[in-house]
Amino acid sequence: MRWGFAGIATALLSGVAFAQAPGDWATYGHDKGGQRHSPLKEITPANAGNLAPAWTYHMRPATLATTTDANADAQRRAEGLPDMTAGGAPAGPRARRSRFAGSEVTPLVVNGRMFVSTPYGRVVALNPDTGAEIWATTIPGPGQPSLRGVEYWAGDAQTPARIVFGTRDGRLIALDAATGAFAEGFGVSGVVEMKTPEILGGNDARFYGMTSPPIVYGNLIITGSAVQEFPAKGAAGDVRAWDARDGHLVWTFHSVPRKGEKGYDTWAPGSAEGRSGVNAWGFLSLDEKRGIVYMPFGAPTFDRYGGDRAGDNLFGTSLVAADAKTGKYLWHFQVVHHDIWDGDLEAAPLLFDATVKGKTVPAVAVISKSALLFVLNRETGKPIFPIAERKVPGSDVPGEKPSPTQPFPLVTPALGRTSFSIKNDITDLTPELHDTCAKWIADNQMVEGPIYTPVHLDKVTISFPGLLGGGNWGGATYDPAQRLLVVNTHDLGQVTKLVPSKGPLPFERGQPSGRFRPDNSRLLCQKGPWGRLWGVDMTTGKVRWQVPLGVSDEAPEGKKLTGRPNMGGAITTAGGLTFVGATDDNRFRAFATATGKMVWEVKLDAAAHATPMTYAGRDGRQYVAIAATGGTFLDSPLTSDTITAFALKSKDAGQ
Repeated sequence: MRWGFAGIATALLSGVAFAQAPGDWATYGHDKGGQRHSPLKEITPANAGNLAPAWTYHMRPATLATTTDANADAQRRAEGLPDMTAGGAPAGPRARRSRFAGSEVTPLVVNGRMFVSTPYGRVVALNPDTGAEIWATTIPGPGQPSLRGVEYWAGDAQTPARIVFGTRDGRLIALDAATGAFAEGFGVSGVVEMKTPEILGGNDARFYGMTSPPIVYGNLIITGSAVQEFPAKGAAGDVRAWDARDGHLVWTFHSVPRKGEKGYDTWAPGSAEGRSGVNAWGFLSLDEKRGIVYMPFGAPTFDRYGGDRAGDNLFGTSLVAADAKTGKYLWHFQVVHHDIWDGDLEAAPLLFDATVKGKTVPAVAVISKSALLFVLNRETGKPIFPIAERKVPGSDVPGEKPSPTQPFPLVTPALGRTSFSIKNDITDLTPELHDTCAKWIADNQMVEGPIYTPVHLDKVTISFPGLLGGGNWGGATYDPAQRLLVVNTHDLGQVTKLVPSKGPLPFERGQPSGRFRPDNSRLLCQKGPWGRLWGVDMTTGKVRWQVPLGVSDEAPEGKKLTGRPNMGGAITTAGGLTFVGATDDNRFRAFATATGKMVWEVKLDAAAHATPMTYAGRDGRQYVAIAATGGTFLDSPLTSDTITAFALKSKDAGQ
């Protein structure tokens, strides 16, 4: 096992600070430690069946003539794919015509207002009881406000509260929380340019931006970034902290170490310089009392071939803890050495207090695309549940030198499929689907292998988990009363091969390259379940329950409960419920957290590829809200623009 620790000079205090009104949802993870657990308990397994829509808000302005999904376009450019044309017309294999744009937003509710970033160039404040607009601010383009939401800064004696967020074209923006006006005194008219010369290094600025909200610590706004996935050289993925009052840069953590910094020697000579990737494009977490920020980093570029970057490549696909005031390195744990599988960490590291041999231990849990759950001491980075380095397959690609071992948890099993057998694992959902998949596999002479099998040269490789996991940015939620971690995952395999290239690298992805399904079918080629919801006991690390998550409406009667690909996360409540959308079947569901039994389900107008949230309205009722637009890289149809808040029917409230 390879991990590092620099020691923490400041005094270590017990607990994680979660200072907010009990009924609010003041940051993406509800608390800065990312538990996504609400103390509200009006809605329970006994009455959840009586939930009904209380209000619906349409993010798309009625006056908008045409729609281009700018967030999707920016990400496609970062992957080297063509843009969608104006109005959303197809210009590539994943583009679809639509009047709508995709959103993965989780609203915030603070002090009687709901704050939402939309994919239509606006940030809005709503009445959380009715969905009525209080204010709406247009954000000049071309970059859209953060895809997954905003962050709230409470202000200080001289400065009123602000809403802060990034844009897909690399601006950090602050708005007055009361009025929506651009915050005077912050940067230039409320805007800070993040695409600085140090970050760009003379490279293309188009790929740099933010898709997830920052996190606030005291008077600091701590930001990750979205960068390119190809080519190898480009904008740095550094994490930075900015003063929330005037926007000046306070500290920078180099995600790819510079010469003389820890981890520089894990890169072949010259390969770290100018390297892109290794970015925190998902969610950061904070232990506010200890003053520690937890940064989940993605893979280096290019993330399917690493012959130009021999070594473990720190801090690629690593969880790094740093002093939140200074950015000083404290410790790290690398989940994937020399990542050539796009195994990014992106979910918010989940902070909780574990009980180990009768003692309380500060813990952090991290899950990623690998579907492997690691639980560490959040002060030191040392494992709470044992981890071992195991041998993994080598590569047949000239120049590629993968790590001979990778870390595996020894107690918690993989929370998703990590291998595929052509002989035994082809789907049996229907005879026709089985035969179609078998022929597709045979015609393309596909080869199998376990997790961490490098993509082969000129041989189509079946990879589980695929580029989307496993887990993804939705991550996990934690119910402290039940000591249960709940996480949704899917088994969305990938097929691709490497072929010779004319540059800038010697190899590139060849065809076929895509999901493990033929002809863009919604039905997958491996045996199910294809998506699952898991409950993991954090006193033992063992799985307490697992259930299929999602249905395939086109499957035969009696076989529809296949589980489905999903994107977005779950939340838990003190009422004993787990709420989750995420699946591409357009459903929003509630489960009894103790058992995994589904107790409520509603079909929406589009897939809810977002994490829900819950809050107490000014009227005293408990609401549960979720965005449902479709989209994401699950290619769900873009058929809506709604945020819907659900509540118990009036006669059931309080029962």
